[in-house]
Amino acid sequence: MKYDTLQFEKDIQAYGIKLTDIQIGQFLTYYEMLTEWNQVMNLTAITEYKDVMKKHFVDSLSLVKAISLDGEQSLVDVGTGAGFPGLALKIAFPGLQVTLLDSLRKRIDFLGAVVQKLHLQEVELIHGRAEDVARMEGRREHSDICVSRAVANLSTLSEYCIPFVKVGGVFVSYKSEKLSEELKNARHAISIFGSELERQVEFTLPDSDIYRNLLVIRKKKHTPGKYPRQAGQPQKNPIF
Repeated sequence: MKYDTLQFEKDIQAYGIKLTDIQIGQFLTYYEMLTEWNQVMNLTAITEYKDVMKKHFVDSLSLVKAISLDGEQSLVDVGTGAGFPGLALKIAFPGLQVTLLDSLRKRIDFLGAVVQKLHLQEVELIHGRAEDVARMEGRREHSDICVSRAVANLSTLSEYCIPFVKVGGVFVSYKSEKLSEELKNARHAISIFGSELERQVEFTLPDSDIYRNLLVIRKKKHTPGKYPRQAGQPQKNPIF
């Protein structure tokens, strides 16, 4: 099928990103596999071509508005779901060493199929809960960047994500709403986990009124060994 990619290319050029024809083809194949697999399992409620390109792919690549990607960092995507933002970032920045983590095996199976189809290298797929994986040797404080578009309050997300980040690295939380109260409530937790809010970048996706908010949290010191707490606790009892 022939797709019109002009708007997609225009959108990402607004971020200073230029993709090759091969990379654009990879995004189109990713889209086709997403909609095909979505017929038999719940990957996304967004399935229209233009919406997926804008609200998933362009949104995922908006990370460059908040931090610099030199193309060779290690990046872990916690609660990656159908691969957003981690897999989209890998396609656009092939040099990234990407780990995709999700607690649902079916999603990991889907991502494995996409990675294989697109012949992507240096992509690791992990089925597990962040609370458990963050305690594994070689995982804790091992990544330059942690990203998450998962739906959870910032305090809970920080407990899931900050333990993966090496000192000096960043956790970037993708949010779709203004966060004054949530951010105020999370500052204490972020500090306990050895980090601080460096900045937040508020914007709308190109050629749209779709609001986005990227929170850049910088790791300043080691996260105490008791965090993250055992599975379920960060969500049931967030630290405020």
